[in-house]
Amino acid sequence: MQKQPLAHKIASWLVPVAAAALIFAFLQIAPPGILEKADAIGYAVCHRLEERSFSIDGRQMPLCARCSGMYLGAVLGMAFLAVRYPRQAGTPPKWALAALVLFGLAFAVDGSNSYLYLIKSSRPGALDFLPNLYIPNNTLRLFTGTGMGLAISTALYISFNQTFWQNWNDKPVLGRGKDFAALVALAVLMNLLLLPEWSLVLYPAAFLSAGGVLLLLSLVYAMLWLMLMRQENSFLHLGEAWVALLAGLTVALLQITVIDLFRLWLTGTWGGFPLP
Repeated sequence: MQKQPLAHKIASWLVPVAAAALIFAFLQIAPPGILEKADAIGYAVCHRLEERSFSIDGRQMPLCARCSGMYLGAVLGMAFLAVRYPRQAGTPPKWALAALVLFGLAFAVDGSNSYLYLIKSSRPGALDFLPNLYIPNNTLRLFTGTGMGLAISTALYISFNQTFWQNWNDKPVLGRGKDFAALVALAVLMNLLLLPEWSLVLYPAAFLSAGGVLLLLSLVYAMLWLMLMRQENSFLHLGEAWVALLAGLTVALLQITVIDLFRLWLTGTWGGFPLP
């Protein structure tokens, strides 16, 4: 049996302690209430402007429409790929890559157009020489955000498999056209269920979107942890990687907590960024 390096032994003790401390700190800093904890996660990554967010029984979602779509799309994409392409990490075929790039371009165009509209609305006379392509709306924000989430999840899923597993294979993800079509259809169906703003749909969506923030950040930091500890491609089972995954969650919570504190100090509110 290979002897475990001292740094890895120390980490297996320190990481759980750090994780417990960060979880406790976040729960103390975040506003009271379960949905409010989700709000605090969204607060670290989203502007949370009320008019650009869906509402649950009169209160806004933890993330705006665009960010809700992006993180829900990312969760959907990760789950779909894990079921259909376990441990596969090959580059998608060119047609799938082209579609994902188009999703990203749509996100960029709609986001830029929406931001320009926001500046013009909040500062009359500013940037009037730049025309808006169209009047932005939450439906477009949701769909373009979801497309970007699918693209992010594909890139992250490939990177995760190539970093964590000893036995990952290089078969392409989304290599079957019917699977890509099924994933897009599921994303469209998800959005069509979100648009009527039914409470029965939006409550789980609120927690899933906030959880998506934690998921993506945790996986990115877990991969960085493995690189730092020189443990890439060391694992056969997810349970063997618990220290790296917990370390990723810890750093993700640290980032969220620090940004929350800074934004709260800067704006004095847990709501959206105040407009001039």
